[in-house]
Amino acid sequence: MLLGYVRPHRWTLLAGALLSLVTGATGLLLPLVARGLIEDLSDDRPITGALLLLSVLVLANAALGALGSYVLRRTAESVVLGARRALSSYLLRLRISAVDRSEPGDLMARVTSDTTLLREVTTDSLVGFGTGGLTLLATVVLMGVVDPVLLGVTLAVIVVAGTVLGVIVPRINRASRQAQDAVGVMGASLERVLGSLRTVKAAGAEEREERALHAAAEESWRQSVRAAKWSAAAGNTAGLAMQSAFITVLAVGGARVATGAISVATLVAFLLYVFYLMSPIQQVVGAVVQYQSGAAALSRIQETLLLPAEPAPTGTGTGTPVGADAVPARKAAVDPVDPVDPVDAVDAVEQLDPVAPEGPASLSFTEVRFRYADDLPYVHHGVTFEVPPRGMTAFVGPSGAGKTTVFSLVERFYEPESGTVSVDGLPVPDWELDRLRATIGYVEQDAPVLSGTLRDNLLLGRPDADEETVRHVLETTRLDGLVGRLPLGLETLVGHRGTKLSGGERQRVAIARALLRRPRLLLLDEATSQLDAVNEAALRDTVAEVARTTTVLVVAHRLSTVTSADRIVVMDAGRVRAVGTHRELVAGDPLYAELAATQFLATAP
Repeated sequence: MLLGYVRPHRWTLLAGALLSLVTGATGLLLPLVARGLIEDLSDDRPITGALLLLSVLVLANAALGALGSYVLRRTAESVVLGARRALSSYLLRLRISAVDRSEPGDLMARVTSDTTLLREVTTDSLVGFGTGGLTLLATVVLMGVVDPVLLGVTLAVIVVAGTVLGVIVPRINRASRQAQDAVGVMGASLERVLGSLRTVKAAGAEEREERALHAAAEESWRQSVRAAKWSAAAGNTAGLAMQSAFITVLAVGGARVATGAISVATLVAFLLYVFYLMSPIQQVVGAVVQYQSGAAALSRIQETLLLPAEPAPTGTGTGTPVGADAVPARKAAVDPVDPVDPVDAVDAVEQLDPVAPEGPASLSFTEVRFRYADDLPYVHHGVTFEVPPRGMTAFVGPSGAGKTTVFSLVERFYEPESGTVSVDGLPVPDWELDRLRATIGYVEQDAPVLSGTLRDNLLLGRPDADEETVRHVLETTRLDGLVGRLPLGLETLVGHRGTKLSGGERQRVAIARALLRRPRLLLLDEATSQLDAVNEAALRDTVAEVARTTTVLVVAHRLSTVTSADRIVVMDAGRVRAVGTHRELVAGDPLYAELAATQFLATAP
């Protein structure tokens, strides 16, 4: 998996690795030059050339080392950037069902905290292991050339240290994984509190939530300290091994100098190599340690990339179904499920185009069964209904009847367990997803507003809308007065989740955002629940006007908003029990009559 992130930067990574190798090579030459310098001094020969060469090597080592370090660090940051872009793009395509089973704070930690560890894995682990290993091998070869006996002594000490490291390294991996998981839990806890901070404050639950946050932070601290403990043990083991090797070589080498087996210059050169051996060994050990930490992060990233996701968008967004020409769309536009004015039907057909179809869309559910999870009860039990193009269709019924779920299935946020959901006569799975959603305007029940400016929110679904279109929609939804009062007009920041707007204003923003998309199918889920009577009446008139040229679906608990609908679908316990007009249902369906009587609407308007 790591190689997948590194592959686009392989050439710059290779350049940095080569620079590191050249830096190591210049360092390896220093002991040999130093030995020659000592021998020149002993034999009373000129040392100018040796000093000059030594100076050049030192400067070259420093310059190449700095350049190589920069190239590697820059490449590592590029790897992190690529991972974050890929992961964030994937998170945006996650299926809603996958998000329902995940903690948003933990997912955010994977994009931020986990990807940061890739920086160290790329430089310290991947490159460090390669360059450090090659430098270590070259150093050992040169040490063997200088004196094989002292090399044997050095390797014996290193083998003992390697055995100890083999025991420590797996513990680093486990501790690092638990530390990263703890960071994710802490992020989830923090996101939970900040997302409902008003509720927490109103309930006086700050201290309880504070304790929960502190507990999550302390668990992260404990696991991180545990990982640091084993990492420190690994680093100190390598350092201790090199110190032991130096002392052993000094003792054995001193004895060999005393017996005349080697010269003092040879011993000095070998000791310098022992010093140089520390760097590649620590580099290799550090690479192994960093990889264990990075492997935990990579594992968490891989888990995220295995979550079910929607197909990547094609970028067309024209509203044309996959493999469909104009014929099925035209048939849907004039399908006589419900009487439509002949002139309007002809107009609808003429507006359709095989490349970018216009005009209202039709919708049908056929024996749809659905539940949100295998361990949850069914929400829909064979739901069947048809909505012809154009006009307003309302969905009413008790809470939990499955009304909002209808919209979620139309948007393909979820897939039905059985049955068929069709738009324009074509099953929803046969549409390209971005084209399907380009056909739909959706106003959610809680009318979310994103952090940013009012303009950003309005143009979220149609960034290319011109000023005249925006102005018209603002007037239609009665937002023009709000814009006039705001200090910066459309450029005013609305706050986190629109906290600077009232509930009714947020609903009108959500409706305006949906209308700007010029949808062929408009879904309104309790879109007027937070509006006052004046604005509700105005918006009801607006929706009725839109329904003349668009298919409008409305979920409503207040029947006053839908009594004039062309058809009303009454749902109860996941089933469609009746379809008709307000008059017909008051007279023919007991549940609807009861709902109408409760809201003083028992008689027809």
